[in-house]
Amino acid sequence: MSNSLPNNVILNPRFETWLNFETRDKVRVATGKVEIGQGITTALSQIAAEELDLTLDQITMLSGRSDLGPNERYTSSSLSIMDSGAAIRVICADARSLLLARAALRLNCAADQLSVDKGRIFIDGSESDVTYWTVADEIDWSQEATGEAMAKAPESYKIVGTDVPRGDLKAKVGGGSFIHDWLPKDVLHARILRQPSRDAFLLHSLDERALRRAVTGDFEVHRRDNFIAFLSEDELTVELVSEVAESHAIWRGVKEFEPVQQEANWLRHQPSIDKTHGDVVAANSTGEIIRATFSRAYVAHASIAPSCALARFENEKLTVWSHGQGMHPLRQNIASVVGLPESDVTALHMFGAGCYGHNGADDVAMDASLLAIAYPGRHVRVQWRRAEEFSYEPLGPAMLMDLTVEVDKQGWPVDWTAEIWSPTHVQRPSAESGALLAAYALSGARSPQEPDDPSEERGGGGTRNAKPYYDVPRSRILHHLIKKPPVRTSALRTLGALPNIFALEAMIDDLAKRCGKDPLDYRLALLSDERARYVLSSVAAKANWQDRESGGDGKGLGLAFSRYKNTAAYAAVAVALRVDEKVNLEKIWVVADAGLVINPDGLRNQLEGGAIQGSSWALKEQVSLDVSGISSLDWDTYPILRFSEVPEIETDIIVRPKEPSLGVGECAVSPTAAAIGNGVAHALGRRINHMPLSRERILSELLESH
Repeated sequence: MSNSLPNNVILNPRFETWLNFETRDKVRVATGKVEIGQGITTALSQIAAEELDLTLDQITMLSGRSDLGPNERYTSSSLSIMDSGAAIRVICADARSLLLARAALRLNCAADQLSVDKGRIFIDGSESDVTYWTVADEIDWSQEATGEAMAKAPESYKIVGTDVPRGDLKAKVGGGSFIHDWLPKDVLHARILRQPSRDAFLLHSLDERALRRAVTGDFEVHRRDNFIAFLSEDELTVELVSEVAESHAIWRGVKEFEPVQQEANWLRHQPSIDKTHGDVVAANSTGEIIRATFSRAYVAHASIAPSCALARFENEKLTVWSHGQGMHPLRQNIASVVGLPESDVTALHMFGAGCYGHNGADDVAMDASLLAIAYPGRHVRVQWRRAEEFSYEPLGPAMLMDLTVEVDKQGWPVDWTAEIWSPTHVQRPSAESGALLAAYALSGARSPQEPDDPSEERGGGGTRNAKPYYDVPRSRILHHLIKKPPVRTSALRTLGALPNIFALEAMIDDLAKRCGKDPLDYRLALLSDERARYVLSSVAAKANWQDRESGGDGKGLGLAFSRYKNTAAYAAVAVALRVDEKVNLEKIWVVADAGLVINPDGLRNQLEGGAIQGSSWALKEQVSLDVSGISSLDWDTYPILRFSEVPEIETDIIVRPKEPSLGVGECAVSPTAAAIGNGVAHALGRRINHMPLSRERILSELLESH
């Protein structure tokens, strides 16, 4: 096997895991990645069709099935095209080579005499009676790919690089395709009475009589250790029971909170696991030292629909339907908790209504699995309530960043230190973590492990994008991974990149201002990467940066740049805005360079969506705590950007078909937030270092300055 094979082919080397020629004129292509609104299955089908010389109509995508497709772990970190796309390209190129070699034997000719159109084989330009499907059964698809076949050159592409409508949208717009819409005839609805905190132990009492007096419908109470559920054939009944149950339950060992714990500054003095990355020791200081502190509060995934799952246990086998982002890891974790062999658990992906990151989808799948085993032969459907979603999903971590920068006499940075305090950014389910809520409620539950974060080789977690991409001679990251944050945290889109880019780009703007240089010119002087320089110059031209006013009058124009993980796509963003009592966005410009673009329309969708989400995080979102826990439990207490607040967004894609495809899903999020921060500083004539840049924070900052 070739050492140059994509890692996902090395892990899943057999053709039959990826391809199946089961239906005449159709090829089933499998991926472990799942469709969560990013258009990935459409783009992957373009890659497969291109390499196999088929039309898109001849490709049937199989996505997110633990029983049939490859194990590609999670759909995350903007890796789907870079990882799964690269794997499918190799698999399909190798498969085409095998098919043509077999056809050449049939036709008694050389393989290089053959060409393909829609799966039909041509010999010296004339159509033969041989097709892929007439020779596919003669090939052993259990063999492993070698990567020896030559993939197509970009200049020959006909499908890759073209706008293709997303294949998932028709079903979504028409209704009925989301997991929330699926109601099997034998469905049993369930709701959970959740432990108020992880260490709360078995219910001291639950007044079931009071529940039955309060709710007249028929329902059952399922109780196993600290795991309590209500089940009924009528969904409204269990919804009503779950709403009143908390007032009729008594728990012991409930954790109490302090509102101060919601602030990132609380992290500074907490026990932590400390690591240093980069230049260990700073050089002897000879220049001026500039210091600033930045922060982001805890943020929610805030999925439009709450988490939902279905499960069925029959003939000692468990099937789970989930909108989580990794069906193979979910199967592994569920099997470990329920005591079944992995081969007896199947996890199947269905569409969910919005989430990039680790929200409650895996937790609710575990809820449904436990109940399905208790009620065999029935589809058990569990849907979280909105307050439950906000209360119990893993959160995006709060982060505190101290930047210390040494500048020389001309004002250029020569030494850069980012000191970061952050809880873990990854507690996704795995067999050893026991990170799913229902598992904690069972007797014998695993104790929490020491927290961990993605390695620097994987882009880091709290440290993601903390290292400047600019040409700074010396830099380091001091990372304090907080051991015991007040709330559960895990992966949220960009991990630590957004807070780090917000801080880094603010510092770059302020350094430019200190030495009297234009922020754009200052950045360009610090960038030797021509692709980075090009996206910055392009976005500045689109935003008429040369006409930017001096600022301080409430009108702002901010600019920011990042290369996601310093290895993925390049993005530069400019934002025009006004500030009075709050920030009003007027226009956003995004320019991105993702190398070879598979589907430009899909890429534009990702850039626009990323800009909107980055705006919402920068301006509005913050989880609130009171003594009982999370108190931001609805859309009033946890506001997000409204449709009426979304400005015009203009996107531009730099086309580089001869360059490798770079992950684009998260590239616009962080520089959008940073450009807003810089635009607000320009409008006010002063910097606001802490997110969200809400009305309350702006008024407080302005009052303090007078």
